Amino acid sequence: MRTRLAIRFTAISSIILLIVMSISAVLHIDKVQKVFTENAMQEADVLSEMILRDSHHLMLADNNEQLQLMIEEIGRTPRVERARILGKEGVVSFSMNKHEIGTVLSETDESCSFCHLEGSRALVDVPVEKRTRIFSDDEGTQYLSITRGIFNEPSCSTAECHAHSPEEKKIGVLDMVISQGGMADLAHAHHTDVIVSTTVMMIVISLCYYVLTRKYICDPIQGLLEQTHSLSAGDLSARVKNLAKDEVGELGRSFNTMADNLAQAQIELQDWGNTLEQKVEKRTAEITDMQSQLLRSAKLASMGELVAGVAHEINNPLTGILMFASLSSKTPDLPQQVRDNLDLIVSETGRCAKIVRGLLEFARESFPEKKPDSINRIIEHTLDLVSHQTIFQDVEVCYQAGEELPSLEVDADQLQQVFFNMFINAGQAMPSGGILKIETEFSEKEKAVKILIEDSGTGISQENIDKIFDPFFSTKAQKGFGLGLSVSYGIIENHGGRVDVQSREGEGTRFEIYFSTEGDGLLQSSGENGSLA
Repeated sequence: MRTRLAIRFTAISSIILLIVMSISAVLHIDKVQKVFTENAMQEADVLSEMILRDSHHLMLADNNEQLQLMIEEIGRTPRVERARILGKEGVVSFSMNKHEIGTVLSETDESCSFCHLEGSRALVDVPVEKRTRIFSDDEGTQYLSITRGIFNEPSCSTAECHAHSPEEKKIGVLDMVISQGGMADLAHAHHTDVIVSTTVMMIVISLCYYVLTRKYICDPIQGLLEQTHSLSAGDLSARVKNLAKDEVGELGRSFNTMADNLAQAQIELQDWGNTLEQKVEKRTAEITDMQSQLLRSAKLASMGELVAGVAHEINNPLTGILMFASLSSKTPDLPQQVRDNLDLIVSETGRCAKIVRGLLEFARESFPEKKPDSINRIIEHTLDLVSHQTIFQDVEVCYQAGEELPSLEVDADQLQQVFFNMFINAGQAMPSGGILKIETEFSEKEKAVKILIEDSGTGISQENIDKIFDPFFSTKAQKGFGLGLSVSYGIIENHGGRVDVQSREGEGTRFEIYFSTEGDGLLQSSGENGSLA
């Protein structure tokens, strides 16, 4: 690829360069040719002028023999091929070729054509370009033919020969033919030099194009191609090195960035694959927990319907028993034993009525009437209610309220019931005294208000901790019905909250309640021991 690209680019550049340099060379050669021709014309014109000046005094003296000798001497010059003087009516008066002396040339002869421009009868002021022509013989040798008029000057009509009258304007023509062989050789040598120099320049520039193209374009692209092949073969360590500060370098940097991203993605895939089993187990545990919660909710719903029916059926006869037993116990003439038995019936019937009320409260579906309120205010009000209970005489309550907590959309009465149940349970778990710790704060991680309720009581065993929110489950043998935490759980759930429980037997119990500040969405379980949501 590298060689093909370099050769292709060099070939295209060389062709363009060849066309440009060829046009330049042709124009230059044509220009030089014109300059050489113009110089040859000027030299021939100067030479003819010198010959006329040298022959002027011979003509004045009418020394024809000496003039013929001068013409013959001029003819011996290497480059002069023809030299002659034509008289009136085209008669050859003097010539380096004695055989043509006296011959008459017609007006169509090349030597006479310059005297009769556009049909004129006399040679007048004609530029040298009109008086010269270049022609070649059969062998290809170039010649320059120049014709110069001999005009009738005032001295000509007063000379000894008195050959011409003053009215005559033209008395003769100097006709010369000069060989251009040397000039042509010089022009050819110059043309050869131009062609050779152009060829050498084109070769040198083409080689420079080839070398620079390989170094700055083809080699970087070849390196990028090799790394691309390595990357496609699975070598994620392939990187382009020695990046230049140009477009090819930018392409290499983009390739390196892509390779880094692929390597990072490969690492993430490997990590994901390595932890897939753990993630599956975690997800399975979450699904199992969700299923347990659904079963719990279904069980609570069906139990609520059953409890509501049973409580309703029991409540009516209990009310009658309680009423008649109370009335009967107030009869004045009853024996003391009967009176004591009736008081026991009233007491136990009242206890049964209290159980029935708890059942009805558990079974009754109560929707919270939410209003903006402060968690700190609700907790402080609840503490005022429970602080006078006898079970809190030896309990130290440590309450730390969080500052600037956001208000929540809650039913204050229902939350007060939740906190009341939990505070009472905590006090009952510390019969010999202890510490009840209550804290509120905003959890950035959960984006929720967190309420911590922790006691230093007897704690809950690990086999019972998952049952504390089940209805009718209680660790207090004679003091409870097992409905307080179930009702509290339902209220927290209806507020979109979550409660986590941690406990060790003999070390106390810790409740963490979360209420989201972002809408009414249910908070997800954190996976803590005994967590419910």
